[in-house]
Amino acid sequence: MLNYLQKIGRSLMLPVSVLVVASLFMGTGYALDPDALSGSGNTIAIFMVQAGLVVINNLPILFALGIGTGLAKDNNGAAALSAVVAFLMMTTLLGPDVLSQITGVTPEEIDPAFASIQNVFIGIIAGVIGGEIYNKFYQTKLPQWLAFFSGRRLVPILSSILALLVALVLYFVWPAVYGALQGFGEAIAGMGALGAGIYGFLNKLLIPFGLHHAVNNVFWFDTIGINDIGNFWGSIGEAGITGRYQAGYFPIMMFGLPAAAFAIYKNAKPENKARVGALMASGAIASFVTGITEPIEFSFMFLSPVLYVVNALLTGVSMFVAATLNATAGFSFSAGLIDFLLSLRMPLANNTWMLIVLGLIMAVVYYFIFDFLIKKLDLKTPGREDDADLGEDFTDTTPIATSGDRYEAMANEIYEAVGGAENINSMINCATRLRLNLKDTSIVDQQRISRTGVPGQNQMDDHNYHVIVGTDVQFVADPFNDRLNKER
Repeated sequence: MLNYLQKIGRSLMLPVSVLVVASLFMGTGYALDPDALSGSGNTIAIFMVQAGLVVINNLPILFALGIGTGLAKDNNGAAALSAVVAFLMMTTLLGPDVLSQITGVTPEEIDPAFASIQNVFIGIIAGVIGGEIYNKFYQTKLPQWLAFFSGRRLVPILSSILALLVALVLYFVWPAVYGALQGFGEAIAGMGALGAGIYGFLNKLLIPFGLHHAVNNVFWFDTIGINDIGNFWGSIGEAGITGRYQAGYFPIMMFGLPAAAFAIYKNAKPENKARVGALMASGAIASFVTGITEPIEFSFMFLSPVLYVVNALLTGVSMFVAATLNATAGFSFSAGLIDFLLSLRMPLANNTWMLIVLGLIMAVVYYFIFDFLIKKLDLKTPGREDDADLGEDFTDTTPIATSGDRYEAMANEIYEAVGGAENINSMINCATRLRLNLKDTSIVDQQRISRTGVPGQNQMDDHNYHVIVGTDVQFVADPFNDRLNKER
């Protein structure tokens, strides 16, 4: 179950990445004219802002498309089409107007939960239907007289049938589900700044399990009406309030975690400083500029869990303080410098300079707490591992000699180092790492993987192994999966 939820989380990266386009268009539009949507005469500004709103206003169906494609074995477009069919089927049948016709009551008498049926939660369900129906039936052969509908053509048909059945179930359970989500969201939102802090803590704490997307959907998107990302970029809400579930991440990602990376580097053994320095420097740059924190966080998440709990607590503190100061900024992808600059001219950006001050403070706090705990508890952060735990000559990171495509060479080395097709159950990738499910992780050649130049790797348990590649992970994952599919 956990692996499947992580797979859905990985699939979410595709539609979420489209938000970058929205922020780029809207940030540019509002930079040209802060009053672009209030009757200004700047045609270009209005055009750019409206272009960004196209993405914001259609996130649910984009989620269905992205997850359907991401779950499909070969990322085939038939899965995406099937997901859209499922989404339209469910949202149309459960819309107040259609339910009014079915039940014979007026639209105003329909449960208010169905007025919000077009949300990313339903988009995720539709994506799962499209992706899983595709995986199960895309090679199905029908009798000759129905042969035209065999294979991939069968998938949208079956998806629509399953979506109809799911819609029937949702008719009875959606009001309760919606009510529970709304109650949770309203309880957190009703706590004001403290609620923002609790949300930030829960978000970080759930990342290792891949469950943070469930919490994010409640606060970031329009599942129950909070829609913090959409409202911030759509300029709907109140300055100093809208964006509070995003703003506190900027001090952590731009300043706090890079400072933690420096503390980890400082405490590495002398013979390991070059290796750890390269890992931490690349991770710090990625975190500061783009908000991609996985290269840093996964470097200590499993080696020193106490540091990760501290990281989650400090994230909650940052979210709480930022909300208390009414300092708000927004992101479309993650809380790095790029999104920070794009959000500065948005109408709902408020007291953004305070986030820089808070970030500098968090950098000091992160550095001294990490430095103290690493020394005091003798934590095995990167570069401090016992040689016996790593294997003989593990610190030898001399790059492998490769020819041809660098990424393909890395993929082949990692593929063979983890035991090849005989040992690989599955491999999926997220934003920065290969997530391998293996029959036996004990046979992994860690030294060989290290020599490919990857920033890090983590053995999570007897069957799950993560190789941290970086933001260009897709170029390694593709040839890896190509070879895996050929050799099975």
